Amino acid sequence: MNETSAARAAARWPPAAAGETDWLRELADDDGLTGFMPPALPDAAWVLHSMYEHELGPTGMSYLTYQRAVLNGGGPEIVPGLDPAEVFTGTVGEHPGPRWRRLRWAELTQRTDDPLVPEGHLPCRTSFPSIKPGGWPVGIKAPSEGRLDRPDWDRLIDVLVRHSPQGGETCCLAYYNPLLQGAEDFDNLHVRAGALADAKSLYDHPEEDAWTPSNLWARDQSWILCTDYDLWATKVAGPAALIEALLCDTEIEAVRLPWAP
Repeated sequence: MNETSAARAAARWPPAAAGETDWLRELADDDGLTGFMPPALPDAAWVLHSMYEHELGPTGMSYLTYQRAVLNGGGPEIVPGLDPAEVFTGTVGEHPGPRWRRLRWAELTQRTDDPLVPEGHLPCRTSFPSIKPGGWPVGIKAPSEGRLDRPDWDRLIDVLVRHSPQGGETCCLAYYNPLLQGAEDFDNLHVRAGALADAKSLYDHPEEDAWTPSNLWARDQSWILCTDYDLWATKVAGPAALIEALLCDTEIEAVRLPWAP
């Protein structure tokens, strides 16, 4: 983040009244601790958060084992051709670097024979059950939990602009759940107001630490998205045309979950 983009984000997304979330509380019948999860309005899809694969491919070593080896004095050749800096450094939410490529969920399911999302579940740490907890192989970066990566966020905003009646001028509100601030402080809800055309700059807001909003919605309530703190996907609820656009997009990977409409 540079100072110019941070200043622009702060100016274009000033604080809004906490009461702006009241309708979400009623809609989701929830307190919003991890985000207000909306029902279909009238349709919905889940945007799967990106994962990435190193050009060397997955290794036979888990991140946990690799980290222990590095901490115990292992060198860059623990995995031949893979520098530890490529594994443990990088900017949260950004593309991990030139030697990494986007690995689509559908591609990984073909390799593992896991379902894209296990029936009755939401996309999260329980996805890809053949990969044991803590066992993700070095060479594949798992999806971000509770946030979209910048490329996904930017693309999602582009789609929303095209499918909002007022386009980029659509008035929007953004809500950040208390857990993102490191404290359950419901007396100081983070709600911000701005135009949809400026929503990409939220990634650089100096007070939100590169988290994408837990909820972003059009003031006219025609659509809403929710990035739950514990999930690997963002739910988008809104008109059928918007949802179809997400499902057909060549960059975003989105699915319908019949058990979570």
